[in-house]
Amino acid sequence: MALPSRFTFSRKQSHRPWTFGCKTIFPFPLAGIKRARMGLLAKIFTWWDGATVGTHLFSALNGEKVGEDHQGNTYFRSKPKKGQKERRWVLYNGANDASRVPSEWHGWLHNSYDAIPESHLPPPRIWEKDYVPNLTGTTGAYRPAGSLERGGVRAAATGDYEAWTPEA
Repeated sequence: MALPSRFTFSRKQSHRPWTFGCKTIFPFPLAGIKRARMGLLAKIFTWWDGATVGTHLFSALNGEKVGEDHQGNTYFRSKPKKGQKERRWVLYNGANDASRVPSEWHGWLHNSYDAIPESHLPPPRIWEKDYVPNLTGTTGAYRPAGSLERGGVRAAATGDYEAWTPEA
């Protein structure tokens, strides 16, 4: 038994909404929520590219700001309450990526020490590099020669390899 045409359920291209007849069911883009398009809705409902409004509200009401690192990440600890262990957390400035937490703040977040990291940081070494984000899954990711993303052509064998055989 076929449904009348007014009840057809269709999905157009990936950036189009789901429709039920002429009524929109899912008005958000399916190819990925873009912050510029979504604005306030993205800030309310998404967590993967920054803290939500609820997280900011929780941090303001239940936390005390401890400091900020050179990337703009903000660090909080819970307000002291009798009988409760202190909680520590970070609000990322941008995408939520744990590799963006510097080592000195990582130690503080995991209760390795109680002092604020800025109070006992050594001077930066000349050989230390600046932070580079995790590029996996992006166009900047490492792709070795011979991979499909770089054409799939491998270098010719040089003849210095000898296969192992069990008799030898």
